Amino acid sequence: MVAMGFGLIEQTKIITAASELARNTLRYGGGGEARIARVSDGARQGLELRFVDAGPGIDDIPLALTDGYTSGGGLGLGLGGAKRLADAFHIDTAPGAGTTVTIAKWKLF
Repeated sequence: MVAMGFGLIEQTKIITAASELARNTLRYGGGGEARIARVSDGARQGLELRFVDAGPGIDDIPLALTDGYTSGGGLGLGLGGAKRLADAFHIDTAPGAGTTVTIAKWKLF
């Protein structure tokens, strides 16, 4: 991240979002994969982080993104918090088919 030119605040946002999503992958998805890649979109450069699990999926995405909602006894801040920390956020899920959460953070100039 440093080599790409991300400042300390942006690095902290990326690491915090990644930590929350990795915890969800382990806790609710039973484990899975985390992938990180450099990406570009025209003149923008950034990082894409993808978290994939084969867990039960998310029944209600808007509810799961609501601060304070939890299905597992946590604080209910992780998924929504990760969304706020990222520049791009996408969930692909289906009940019984696992979940993929993809976030991106673009380098600020």
